[in-house]
Amino acid sequence: MSERIDLPCHSSRSSLLSSSSGYNNYRGLLNLVYILLAMGGGRLVLENLLKYGLLVQLDLPIIFLKDPTQWSAFILILLVNIFIFITYYLEVKVKSTLSQLINLFMLLIFPVIYIEIRKPNPIGTFLAVSIYSIVFLKLISYIHINCLCRMQWINDNKGKKTDIFEESLNDYVTEKSSTILVKYPDNLSLKDLYYFLFAPTLCYELNYPRTTGIHKNSLVRRLCEILFLSSLEYILIQQWTLPILRSIDRPLNELSTFTIIEHLLRLAIANHLIWLIFFYLIFHSCLNVVADLLQFDDRHFYSDWWNAEDIADFWKKWNIPVHTWCKRHIYKPLIKDYGLSKAMASFFVFLISAFFHEYLISVPLRMFRIWSFIAILVQVPMAFIVKYMNREARYGNIAVWISLILLQPIAIILYLQDYYYKDYVQQN
Repeated sequence: MSERIDLPCHSSRSSLLSSSSGYNNYRGLLNLVYILLAMGGGRLVLENLLKYGLLVQLDLPIIFLKDPTQWSAFILILLVNIFIFITYYLEVKVKSTLSQLINLFMLLIFPVIYIEIRKPNPIGTFLAVSIYSIVFLKLISYIHINCLCRMQWINDNKGKKTDIFEESLNDYVTEKSSTILVKYPDNLSLKDLYYFLFAPTLCYELNYPRTTGIHKNSLVRRLCEILFLSSLEYILIQQWTLPILRSIDRPLNELSTFTIIEHLLRLAIANHLIWLIFFYLIFHSCLNVVADLLQFDDRHFYSDWWNAEDIADFWKKWNIPVHTWCKRHIYKPLIKDYGLSKAMASFFVFLISAFFHEYLISVPLRMFRIWSFIAILVQVPMAFIVKYMNREARYGNIAVWISLILLQPIAIILYLQDYYYKDYVQQN
């Protein structure tokens, strides 16, 4: 039986690409995007090879290791153990908090003095300064938690267990099962301290969640990822990023605005791809390898930062170890013990984060600037703007991505100017 042609063919319907339509199956369009990205990426690779040739030096790691200036950085890494032993000694002997603070202060100052005197290569020095910064944060957590445990232990032995100490411990020490593996002061050993220093966390605890064994298949897979991704990073930096940086061959004040923007956009794409690979390499592959080897069962190293709707949300999600450390040892104490507001406590967290970002760049370069410091602090007002944008038009995630893509290359260009062209600028 034929269909009737006089039936209505129109109804109240939204266009398929309108948000009101409820349609969400964009798999075909995503496939198109993937194809276009692959074609665009292939064109960039071909264009780069035709323009610069093959720039990758396969023997550079060997040359790097043979460089005498690199051994200075290696020695600097070994010397961090001095400050670790001092911290352990002071903790066991229950010395004053002032002694611990002086040792921590010297831990940050020593690399500055050493690098200024020995003048090692900035690449090896960056690794050394990163390790010193990580050890600094870990030792603060170690001292803080042991201080709380010591006060609790003293009051337990006196029979004067107080609610204040119990509340503090509940805030800073993870709740365990009824069977406690280690109690204070049985945890005060070099083995315990060094396990914490190598563990993929910045927050000290007397007992960590542990696995029953090493997952060999996962370990092999992660090691293969590390080998492949670190090689890819090495190739991209030499073949893509360095030619872009070398093309900025004069001070910015001698370049036109359009030329500066063109350099910035070229660098932004290369830098962001390398940053994304770096994130996966460190926070997924490397930290999971360390966790497997140490049978450390808390693998929550990052959250879904790529869906962050504002900048504050991004900082909470992209680096869980640092966020947890800041919340535990800065944010909560400032609010609870010093009566600061949440906004002021958050500002102090950003301030400390800005200091360490600058410390990690300026010290290896032996050139004290404030570009990274400003790049972090400027995100405080940006966070309010992005939050407002997200509330009004749901553009917060787009704004987060734009800030991630552009802020880093801007800082890189400014450091490049100061590092390579400071003599040129002074002479002209």
